[in-house]
Amino acid sequence: MGGRKLLLKTVLSTTAPPIYYCYMAKKNYIIFSDESDSSGKFYGNFFGGVLLKAEDRQAIEKLLAAKKEELNFGNELKWQKVTPNYLAKYKEFMDYYFTFVASGRLKVRIMFTQNIYEAQGLTKEQRDKAYFYLYYQFLKNAFGLRYCTPSSLDRVTFSIFLDQIPDTKEKINNFKTYLSAIPETLSWEGLNLRIPKSHIANVDSSEHSILQGLDVILGAMCFRLNDKHREKPEGARVRGKRTIAKEALYKNINRRIREIYPNFNIGGSTGIQNGPADRWHHQYRHWRFVPTNHTVDLDKGKRRAPTGPT
Repeated sequence: MGGRKLLLKTVLSTTAPPIYYCYMAKKNYIIFSDESDSSGKFYGNFFGGVLLKAEDRQAIEKLLAAKKEELNFGNELKWQKVTPNYLAKYKEFMDYYFTFVASGRLKVRIMFTQNIYEAQGLTKEQRDKAYFYLYYQFLKNAFGLRYCTPSSLDRVTFSIFLDQIPDTKEKINNFKTYLSAIPETLSWEGLNLRIPKSHIANVDSSEHSILQGLDVILGAMCFRLNDKHREKPEGARVRGKRTIAKEALYKNINRRIREIYPNFNIGGSTGIQNGPADRWHHQYRHWRFVPTNHTVDLDKGKRRAPTGPT
């Protein structure tokens, strides 16, 4: 039955027909998530996530940690720490990281907004809670969770590990409550999917190499989409060495993405040529979040068209 561990047990009786007990296959997944710049020159509200099977977590973390040790990374990998002296090491680590992405063992999702799209009709509460609303939309929809199983007989549990959120305990607790209720939304009826609130936790990225790789990817996309690769120090005629190093690392990451998806456009939403289930099956995807009710101000874009760079 499609490789699923579905067991049927027959109980025989001389006075009654056979009784069949159906044991549902249990599947467990983990989502590591992070966020970056809320505002930028052209793009903002960057959110990123990595999905993997729970059974793979320990092995992948161990392999990534070993790679860091081999490269003599003494501290946490972060986009903000990229320097010319460490550029070659960052490239090698990210090349290794993308072997897990290309194989589908790690599925990466990046979401952002584009400044030319201005949301209309929002209440004060919606504006005040925009960060959490967007984060919620990202975790609910970017991974295509509702397409995670072909059968309602499978019982699927998700754990969500959030990098440290800069807000009050009360707001974070409310956010976790909303996330745990995602499977109860109308469009997910009939799915045996759970996100227990006890499985949603804040984590320290310094202890998770998977999350550190995501930080570098997220930072690279924010860097390039907002044209930070063009920036020069005040009064200088040329770009700084760190800016040049970061552009080189971005280009290396973009090359690895294009090995998976040729001609990938980092500034737009990745297509769903085979239907919405692609959101679950693809190894790497971007989502340019556009409010349903919005106006377009092209003066806030890089060019006179609502598109992003490649």
